[in-house]
Amino acid sequence: MPGRQRALYSQFVRQFSIFALAFGGLVATSCVTMPETYAPPIQRDPIENPRPYRFQRLIAMGDGDAEAFIVKDIARGGAEGGVWRWTQKRPTVRVVLRSVENQKLVVDYTIPDATFAQTGPVTLEFFVNDQKLDSVQIAKPGPQHFEKPVPAEWLKINADNQLAVEIDKLWVSPQDQKTLGFILTRMGLTQ
Repeated sequence: MPGRQRALYSQFVRQFSIFALAFGGLVATSCVTMPETYAPPIQRDPIENPRPYRFQRLIAMGDGDAEAFIVKDIARGGAEGGVWRWTQKRPTVRVVLRSVENQKLVVDYTIPDATFAQTGPVTLEFFVNDQKLDSVQIAKPGPQHFEKPVPAEWLKINADNQLAVEIDKLWVSPQDQKTLGFILTRMGLTQ
């Protein structure tokens, strides 16, 4: 092969090689598989009661999970004003304790002017696991606070302890005969 033809042939081979590499690279990058697609995760409603298994000793009626601790005679369906609930004859809550030592029953409540006008002075009896802790006569309406130590032998560890307050006279509605006890803000045990 004469020199000029060899030079043209070499130039052709180089250009063809460059073209082949470029074409091969283009083909290699255009045949990439796309990653698999996945459905979005299942959508769920938020947890309404995020702490159902916690140890709760002092039940505030405005807590979002307060109804889980109500046993009876306390209004359900949310706290009035986000803070308190109406009661009936013997409002009762349950609490679980890790320790029974140095516990005090604490109750914050209100005797409203409107109900007091009909009932007059009322007597409240405070119970822990159906044992009477104390009795208090309320001679005037308004906010009240009760706090008294509870004997350790009355309490149970890692089990439900029932706390109750019983009112001697209920207010009776003249229109529909519905009854109300008092306003409960919180009830439970503290150390």
